[in-house]
Amino acid sequence: MSPSQNPYATQPVNLLQKIDLIDQQWSPRVVAQMNDYQFKVVRIEGEFIWHSHPETDEAFIVLEGILRIDLPERSVHVAAGELYVVPKGVKHRTAAEGEAKLMMIEPQGVLNTGQEGGERTALNDVWI
Repeated sequence: MSPSQNPYATQPVNLLQKIDLIDQQWSPRVVAQMNDYQFKVVRIEGEFIWHSHPETDEAFIVLEGILRIDLPERSVHVAAGELYVVPKGVKHRTAAEGEAKLMMIEPQGVLNTGQEGGERTALNDVWI
């Protein structure tokens, strides 16, 4: 999407208002784009599937709640206001005990399930 197609290019985006418009958990929605990178918001609860993104890092910023990122050798807990970057190629699983609201930053076209695919794969490039 070019900047002229980006409906939010000329006004601030309220991330919490946008995330409250999402009716399904584990359904990332794009709220902005910068060059080839998309800013996505998502609501999560429970555990996702193990996956990796061999081609890119993946950034998580917690807006509300606590995110747990399981890595092969440990788990990282990310609180509201904190950022964590999963390096490219590192297998990981995101989880939250109660609902967590997140923003993810990743290149356009990256699937939420990486190369694993399956029923948890969300539609890509869906704006809200």
